[in-house]
Amino acid sequence: MKASAQRRKGYAHSLTAGKHTLIADEPAEKGGADTGPTPTQLLALSLASCTAVTVEMYADRKEWDVGNVGVDVDYELDPKGACRFDLTITIPGDVSDEQLERLQAIAAKCPVHRALQSDVEINDEVVRARP
Repeated sequence: MKASAQRRKGYAHSLTAGKHTLIADEPAEKGGADTGPTPTQLLALSLASCTAVTVEMYADRKEWDVGNVGVDVDYELDPKGACRFDLTITIPGDVSDEQLERLQAIAAKCPVHRALQSDVEINDEVVRARP
């Protein structure tokens, strides 16, 4: 899998993954033009969307009517690198307490959730552009 970022203007970047393109930017108070979410907002959005899809896929397999699942993520990123994510998953469908408990357990198994809780390895390499 590959994702890339290419500078557009200022701090705005085109983000490409497969055939999809998004924009990330910084707010005006940080020198950007606020043309898209910040990278940290994209991280929180990734967690929210992955959680919602994971819960919905599980519910579909179980044939549970969970309705339109909503996921809100409140997050704090410490300048030293620590982060905290608080998720609220809203299930509007008519489900039992046992089903809610199971859905909460399943939510924690989304790939983004797992990646954020695992030992992450990042290998950086800076290279010269080829003319």
